[in-house]
Amino acid sequence: MQLSDLIRSTHTCRYYKPDPLPPALIARVVDAARWAPSGGNRQPLSVVVVRDHAQKVALRDLYLPIWNTYVEGLRSGSVRLGARSSTIDSANHFAQHMAEIPVLLLVCARLADVHPTDNQLGRLSIVGGASVYPAVQNMLLTARNEGLGSALTTLHCALEPQIKPLFNIPEAVSLAAVVMLGWPVQPFPSKLTRRPLGEMMFDGKFDKSFAAAELP
Repeated sequence: MQLSDLIRSTHTCRYYKPDPLPPALIARVVDAARWAPSGGNRQPLSVVVVRDHAQKVALRDLYLPIWNTYVEGLRSGSVRLGARSSTIDSANHFAQHMAEIPVLLLVCARLADVHPTDNQLGRLSIVGGASVYPAVQNMLLTARNEGLGSALTTLHCALEPQIKPLFNIPEAVSLAAVVMLGWPVQPFPSKLTRRPLGEMMFDGKFDKSFAAAELP
């Protein structure tokens, strides 16, 4: 597939077939993470491949209370949803059936090898993620190229103290994301729904539209 087609059709898959994935296929997806940029080329990432059902049940059971609280916020309006309300139903299915997804990838990072240059600004630091999440996107795009469905969630990260002992994750390593992999039940979309380019692309100043910022 063309890169532009991969980018525009790599969606969050919430319905998976139970079929197991060949180890070589999982390895190809994870291998893509190695080639992402990282600050100082320190390469802070490690990935734990979770296929054991009992381990997946444990991750699901930790996830559900946080997810249920999140859903309550969505339904009450205290949490903003940038999608159709039907997304909640499919996301609920995803949460309830997490243990049935063939592969869960625990994406971990050594914080000593992440350099957040914005951590003195008195707000939430986001720069450290630049050495982590490009690698995750590499995996998502590679999965899509292989015909695999995928999903990225970070809700588990709030439960790092409970999760790390279950998987022997070292003290100096933190949980950055969980990525799900499996054959999708439903076909991939031809194109995702996103806001127009003209609403997010500016020319020189934040209040000046970029004249050519409209693409099909």
